[in-house]
Amino acid sequence: MSSIGGDGSVRRFGRVERVTKETSVLVEVDLDGSGHVEVSTGVGFYDHMLNQLGKHGLFDLTVKTEGDLHIDSHHTIEDTSLALGAAFREALGDKSGVRRFGSASCPLDEALAQVTVDLSGRPYLVHAEPEGMAPMIGAEYDTTMTRHILESFVAQAAICLHVRVPYGRNAHHIVEAQFKALARALREASELDPRASGVPSTKGVL
Repeated sequence: MSSIGGDGSVRRFGRVERVTKETSVLVEVDLDGSGHVEVSTGVGFYDHMLNQLGKHGLFDLTVKTEGDLHIDSHHTIEDTSLALGAAFREALGDKSGVRRFGSASCPLDEALAQVTVDLSGRPYLVHAEPEGMAPMIGAEYDTTMTRHILESFVAQAAICLHVRVPYGRNAHHIVEAQFKALARALREASELDPRASGVPSTKGVL
């Protein structure tokens, strides 16, 4: 949804609450923010990745999740990602004036991540990582969850997302580079183009 700020600027803001028997999630995102992030999911490495998303996307992001971590981190990460995608979609509104497409490549030491996004209104994910990654980062983050995070986000945000890591050795670097590149690509795609008016599609709707 959009609102008019005190300075006359348009603020694009999304807020989603998701409550199940497994988790309670609150996500707020301001697409026109400054990168202020307040995140607490109980999963340290995932918090670190969400901080990358907000900081490098210049999104003001609040995430508060309480989940069944006594089982494992799966439900907590999954439901937070679903709520994040839904909040992002709400913040985009009808997408009038956005650039729509964005891409970024981000290195992190030996790892490189390449991300391209289309705010198409159609969820689709292509994801490729190096084989043989360490199965865990810390005690709580299963590295197979990275793809599931992106799947969940894409499903609710209704975007087309291509993520590729052609090389990298350290699992922490491989995952973090993806979040940084995703942040930069989303920032570019969601920015308002001063030359554009209306929805950037020949269909008239995204």
